[in-house]
Amino acid sequence: MARYTGPKHKLCRAEGIALCDSPKCPVIRKNAGRPGQHGPKGRKKLSEYGVQLREKQKAKRMYGVLERQFKKYFDRAAAKRTATGAALLEILETRLDNVVYKLDFAASRQQARQLVSHGHIMVGGKRMTIPSYNVKIGDIITLSEKAANFGFIKKLAQDEKDKTRPSWLNKKALVGIVESLPKREEIKDDINEQLIVEYYSR
Repeated sequence: MARYTGPKHKLCRAEGIALCDSPKCPVIRKNAGRPGQHGPKGRKKLSEYGVQLREKQKAKRMYGVLERQFKKYFDRAAAKRTATGAALLEILETRLDNVVYKLDFAASRQQARQLVSHGHIMVGGKRMTIPSYNVKIGDIITLSEKAANFGFIKKLAQDEKDKTRPSWLNKKALVGIVESLPKREEIKDDINEQLIVEYYSR
């Protein structure tokens, strides 16, 4: 199972947002700019292609997807009759690791991916170990008995009162339900999907 294993905060700084979902991210804590000794000073203005590339890279890194898989997601989205950009975001949002994160079973997508790959997530009562699995309407997501007793999960459950959950997901105690597929307006992450479509359509 391929995944990025390099320095995660370097990616955050490159894209200018906290992709790691950590409150201690340098982008938030120190308002750090792009990697390198001189930061953004002296950098040329990005071309149209450069802007499109950066948006694609940002979305790819936000969801923890590598290049080949991201291109496959785009091809799947392009084959649908709906708007390609919205279809791409729907595929990314319904990945099991993202759903586990959005249900507050994990503090970050990376942590959610680990929970899934280590066999701590059940879908419809069956153990699921594939983070890229796309959930469907009616799927019930639960934690394994062991994971339900993890300290960080208990803490997340206590802190989730102040968080807002996507309307397409419902949660009661430690049980999550996929009530519908996400609509574009329900996806609050800062992604301009049209730039990604333009990147692959060039």
